[in-house]
Amino acid sequence: MNYRHSYHAGNFADVFKHLLLTRALVYLNKKTKPYMVMDTHGGIGRYNLSGEEAQKTQEFEQGILRLLEAQDLPGFTDDFVACVKQLNADSAPSDITQYPGSPWLSQALMRAGDRLIVCELHRDDATTLKTNLAPLKTQAKLEVLAPQDGYQALSAKLPPREKRGLVLIDPPFEQTDEYDQVVTALNAALKRWQSGSYAVWFPIKDPVKTAAFYDNVAALENVPKTLLIELMIRTPDEASGLSGCGFVWLNPPFGVVNELDQILPFLQNLLGQSAGASASCRWLVEES
Repeated sequence: MNYRHSYHAGNFADVFKHLLLTRALVYLNKKTKPYMVMDTHGGIGRYNLSGEEAQKTQEFEQGILRLLEAQDLPGFTDDFVACVKQLNADSAPSDITQYPGSPWLSQALMRAGDRLIVCELHRDDATTLKTNLAPLKTQAKLEVLAPQDGYQALSAKLPPREKRGLVLIDPPFEQTDEYDQVVTALNAALKRWQSGSYAVWFPIKDPVKTAAFYDNVAALENVPKTLLIELMIRTPDEASGLSGCGFVWLNPPFGVVNELDQILPFLQNLLGQSAGASASCRWLVEES
């Protein structure tokens, strides 16, 4: 499958992923010491919601548009919403044309002295990524490694000199062995930087493959505390397209963990598309 995220930008999975990412960045910013963020699959950085691809599926209407049009939003959405509005010059929700990808959000929220490393393997997307990130003024140090295999970059760039930070692993899952690649990459990364925070986003499509992925992560040698977060917008049904997604988060930020009892019910109510919607979290690996 030749996955193109432009068709899916701003959908429910992006809102889930990017809200939790911004919360993690907020908590990293609470300490004065600099940190590193590594994005292993950066995509093109930002997406045109008025373009042919996004307009063909209009998935953003059931995602970011729902969030922007909601009333009395809780405070934990403020930073994410502000980034989207900044990219759209504070346009009305129905008039937004741009959606920020994870590299854009990270670059917008990081501080002087922090460092953002963004990887992208696909050559055409790598060129667009560099163009899209350039106009955003930031004090954080930016390293765009493109074209570059993000899994290989983990071995080259870890451990970070800052000694704290976050690795976002957000592959397109266009290859049949993607789950295996993630587990192999995590195994290698943990040998270099066991104290790092690793957030692995994944789609929930095949329950058998997903369960095997959970088991394989939990079975990693010297795996740290690991949280499983899931969001389902409806009862799983292949005919309905993607029904859910989640994070497997190794060493999740303490502040984010404490907020999940508020964030998950909010996302379930905001993004659910049927009575089968649900949201949950549990420890795959508890702290020893």
